[in-house]
Amino acid sequence: MSRTQSTVVHAVRLLELFDADHTEWTLGELARHLGQPTSTVHEGLSTLTATGLLTRVGRGRYRLGWRRLKLSSALYGSLPWYAPAHAAMERVARGTHLLAFLCVLDGQDAGSGRLLCVARSVQGRDGPPVAGELDFELPAHATASGKLLLALAERPLPSPAPAYTAATLTDPAAWEAEAAAIRGAGHAATADEWAVGTGGLAVPLHGAGGEVLAALGVSLPTSRLRERETLLRTLHAAAAEVEWALGYRPPPASR
Repeated sequence: MSRTQSTVVHAVRLLELFDADHTEWTLGELARHLGQPTSTVHEGLSTLTATGLLTRVGRGRYRLGWRRLKLSSALYGSLPWYAPAHAAMERVARGTHLLAFLCVLDGQDAGSGRLLCVARSVQGRDGPPVAGELDFELPAHATASGKLLLALAERPLPSPAPAYTAATLTDPAAWEAEAAAIRGAGHAATADEWAVGTGGLAVPLHGAGGEVLAALGVSLPTSRLRERETLLRTLHAAAAEVEWALGYRPPPASR
């Protein structure tokens, strides 16, 4: 890796540490977290601050800068499906009282995709917290949205595929059978696969040409999977509204 590439990778890793749980960091905290010399981390912070992606506040603390917001706005503005999908996600959250989310699969090469949670809503949510409430990157092979997107893209099981619980699917042959079942059903479900006590349901969002844009889903206590059929009807109905607005017309069901 060249010095330029190394510098970019280091900057990206620094930026990724700023999230809803860690809105501010000091130089020392970042150095300890990354296990790197303060001089190395300071160089990265100085570069990011100079570009406006970070800003320095108070006693040597750093937080995200306004340019990051500008880039985020530009990204969402370039995705015509995002606004209607986000509105549908919020309706699902209010109607189910569950954590609802939108996820995408990042990366085009087989085995290299990352599952990214690009939006979530807890409007009206009740009940105990569930796994992944604040995570941006999620385990694709242990979540409903990840399994759905992997199956529809006909991707193999990620490698490595760590076992988070005794229920986590890690066998490639078993994944092939489950992926085929997901494609046939048009949705995916998980139970206790990422964290014991947490389950998930997800359905696809299609673009005008039939391409899969994202997964719309809910995360819920495993005990509420008894409501699976009702929740899936809610998700499919919300997804269909978005798809219709985008111009997608599903093929007629075969008889």
